Amino acid sequence: MDIKQYMTEVGQRARNASHAMAKADTAAKNRALTLIAAAIRRDADALRAANKKDLDAARANGLEAAMLDRLTLSDKAIATMAEGLEQIVSLPDPIGEISNMKYRPTGIQVGQMRVPLGVIGIIYEARPNVTVDAAGLCIKSGNATILRGGSEALHCNQALAKLVSEGLAGAGLPADAVQIVETTDRAAVGEMITMPQYIDVIVPRGGKGLIERLMKESKVPMIKHLDGICHVYIDDKADLKKALDIGFNAKCHRYGTCNTMETLLVARSIASTVLPELAKLYATEKVELRGDDEARAILKGYAHLASATEEDWSTEYLAPVLAVKIVADVDEAIAHINKYSSQHTDSIITEDYTRSMRFIREVDSASVMVNASTRFADGFEYGLGAEIGISNDKLHARGPVGLEGLTSLKYVVFGHGEIRE
Repeated sequence: MDIKQYMTEVGQRARNASHAMAKADTAAKNRALTLIAAAIRRDADALRAANKKDLDAARANGLEAAMLDRLTLSDKAIATMAEGLEQIVSLPDPIGEISNMKYRPTGIQVGQMRVPLGVIGIIYEARPNVTVDAAGLCIKSGNATILRGGSEALHCNQALAKLVSEGLAGAGLPADAVQIVETTDRAAVGEMITMPQYIDVIVPRGGKGLIERLMKESKVPMIKHLDGICHVYIDDKADLKKALDIGFNAKCHRYGTCNTMETLLVARSIASTVLPELAKLYATEKVELRGDDEARAILKGYAHLASATEEDWSTEYLAPVLAVKIVADVDEAIAHINKYSSQHTDSIITEDYTRSMRFIREVDSASVMVNASTRFADGFEYGLGAEIGISNDKLHARGPVGLEGLTSLKYVVFGHGEIRE
């Protein structure tokens, strides 16, 4: 296969389809999403069988635990994909919405209209659910998309792509609106990220190595985050039960996700009370705790205890490993987070309103939480239907990227024959 020629053809088809999608009506887009959701439920057994092929091959190839977790398509994950599409159907269609209309002294009216970005290129590893989430969001937001999934999810992605095509056809929308790159050759990625004439934005969903490469080589703007170094700070005004529940859930609910807690900060005055109780919970999952000197003194006797190094404060483990640091107060917690955080998601556990407000104002991350697990930093949980990715950039989109993140605004002007003098 001539990769350059193949990707050029894919890009041209996507660009042509994007024009049809931009003017598609809401009813047609919603029908496509509804049909895809129904097909996913109908073919759940076939999807599980395809996923098993991928998992068997991945294990044989020694894929690491975090990647296997992302690759697994459980019954719940299949149901969530379908529910996510139906949630997108229930959301207002942003395309064509006109806002901020104002009369100017000249008599003209000036406002802004929400429009699609055009063609979205999505590059992802070991996440078959991204195929559906991305397709659904791009369809509803009037964009065309080119999906390049990882080779480790080949069978599952192909099975899902057929269901997406079926839904588009049933709604009378162009099949090229959602295209799966059919080759696993890595050269296809190199072509995607250097095709600004066909692709308007790239969304990478993968490991740090992939995203670092794309940041260096891409000629197409990206919506991205590099890693998820998420913190939970337990304040000395925290409710103990909330601290234990959240401290355990944020780390142990799933290890291989970007919104999993990687560093636990605890106020010094309550550390001797809360840390031993949390350690009992972590012990049930054999979580390795890497503590500073104070934390290790409190946790002495914990079976899985190690010394934290400077590197631990800026490491995304994606594993049952947790860095633990004792801090004096909320000021030191905020300073630590703003120094080491990847600006993804950080949470404070406290009953003090003033401190919680300071935390959400001063912590410079895409999602900042009060008395909630970092695991909620997710498009589905935020009511976006699904997410096309997480962004910790400060321009265009930040946090979970849903429908509005895949649109832009253009100015519209309504006149009555006015001329500029």
